[in-house]
Amino acid sequence: MAKILIVEDSSVEMEAITKALEPTGHELLKAADGESGLEMAKNTKPDLLLLDIILPKMNGFQVCRDLRSDPATEGLKVVMLTSKDQDSDKFWGLRQGADEYLTKPFDPEELRKVVAKYID
Repeated sequence: MAKILIVEDSSVEMEAITKALEPTGHELLKAADGESGLEMAKNTKPDLLLLDIILPKMNGFQVCRDLRSDPATEGLKVVMLTSKDQDSDKFWGLRQGADEYLTKPFDPEELRKVVAKYID
């Protein structure tokens, strides 16, 4: 069983992501803002991070950059899961070090496939 950290400030989106991933049996950790998400990523060493971009306290781009610049977390797999759907947003997200970029609304099956790609 893998640990997946979900960093998402919307309770509605968090619920949708949780429902999509519960059938996988993985442990789901949750953070509602960028700062706590970054701290949890460093402290819990998840196998995968699902990261929103628009977050309170610290945006997802900053979180991803900080994780990539720290030798302890530079290898963490990061999937940005966000409503920012412009090509420039995707380009910037991948440039910050994200391994994958998915947009909301998401297809639960597609999300499970992406998760499986990185941790199964």
